[in-house]
Amino acid sequence: MAELKLSESRDLTRIERVGAHSHIRGLGLDSSLEPRAVSDGMVGQTAARKAAGVILQMIKDGKIAGRAVLLAGQPGTGKTAIAMGMAKSLGLETPFAMIAASEIFSLEMSKTEALTQAFRKAIGVRIKEEAEVIEGEVVEVQIDRPAVSGAAAKTGKLTLKTTEMETVYDLGAKMIEALGKEKVSSGDVIAIDKASGKITKLGRSFSRSRDFDAMGPQVKFVQCPDGELQKRKEVVHCVTLHEIDVINSRTQGFLALFTGDTGEIRAEVREQIDTKVAEWREEGKAEIVPGVLFIDEVHMLDIECFSFLNRALENDMAPILVVATNRGITTIRGTNYKSPHGIPIDLLDRLLIISTQPYTEDEIRKILDIRCQEEDVDMSEGAKCLLTKIGVETSLRYAIHLITAAALACQKQKGKTVELDDINRVYNLFLDVKRSTQYLMEYQSQYMFNETGEADEDEANAMVS
Repeated sequence: MAELKLSESRDLTRIERVGAHSHIRGLGLDSSLEPRAVSDGMVGQTAARKAAGVILQMIKDGKIAGRAVLLAGQPGTGKTAIAMGMAKSLGLETPFAMIAASEIFSLEMSKTEALTQAFRKAIGVRIKEEAEVIEGEVVEVQIDRPAVSGAAAKTGKLTLKTTEMETVYDLGAKMIEALGKEKVSSGDVIAIDKASGKITKLGRSFSRSRDFDAMGPQVKFVQCPDGELQKRKEVVHCVTLHEIDVINSRTQGFLALFTGDTGEIRAEVREQIDTKVAEWREEGKAEIVPGVLFIDEVHMLDIECFSFLNRALENDMAPILVVATNRGITTIRGTNYKSPHGIPIDLLDRLLIISTQPYTEDEIRKILDIRCQEEDVDMSEGAKCLLTKIGVETSLRYAIHLITAAALACQKQKGKTVELDDINRVYNLFLDVKRSTQYLMEYQSQYMFNETGEADEDEANAMVS
């Protein structure tokens, strides 16, 4: 009888995918905002990183609104990496909204609405409220289950204590279920929110640290709470203005946040929300956290969007705007006029421009070392030198793409370390832009709709050289 083979199922949620910028951990600056040579996954671009660090300090202070920064440089010089480093350095509290300029051209909503939503996603509101909490160490949990299932609801008693007092609470079915979910047992220190009935396990009491229970290394020991069981605590919620807009503008409320079906939000709704937030600020219930809006490929915006950005940056509630482009002097979309970076002069005048420089050979080598580590690939010294040479002659992105391809080729050959032969094999399999253009020029006549004139041939020759 044939043996049944069960296919291995992998838990996809546990697999951390390696992205183009997953190795970036921050901007790699020290306390005096001086850039380290190699730090937090960042290599080179010292002047650009230092400038980004100054902008970052300005964002953290949160005093200046409506400043805009342009990251300009050739393709593959680390503009998006600097923006990602800024996002990581700001932490989770500061909102960081990231969009590509082409995203705003949608049939569902107007361009200005899409930009307004992006702006409001980048402005956070820290709302403070007081909540009543019962906090104590669990002495005993008694749950009486009925003899016949379904005959009556479960009932029980929960004994909680602090260093000064001890109280017994009667439990209903909902609380028994919540205690079961959190796996609460005697010796645990818990907090119960009186309004919602939410139970939070704070840890295990120090008095039980000598018990010979089966416990893992992740068990956290905490002191038994002192004072009264019932306490008033200040709870801080961080939300963005866009989230408040959506909740107040749609019939389905917060569900629209998950479905993404936000649609156009009326100006009156936004005005009411801004008035309410201003009231909360005056009362000390809320504070505004201006974040960052990063627009990549900003040259894809048209003249209407640029005019909107000019006006939006003058608003008191505007976030810091960071835009990136790899274009030189090019046509402004929606007009016949040319301008540096494809951005109108009046908006360029408002931008602080940070320029990124092409990477040197040493820097390309360091970046490839970091990427090999990130992608978990063992590579010999000779293979790294060859890959660096390829990166200098073609492009850094092409060299990075060859890392995993070479590792797979090495696996096929039953090898463990990527050698020169593996790099050569994948270099011949996958073409870079120069070799692909050369091939096109040679066999252009055999392709469909070939209409190359002399001008096109000159352009192609320029790309190859």
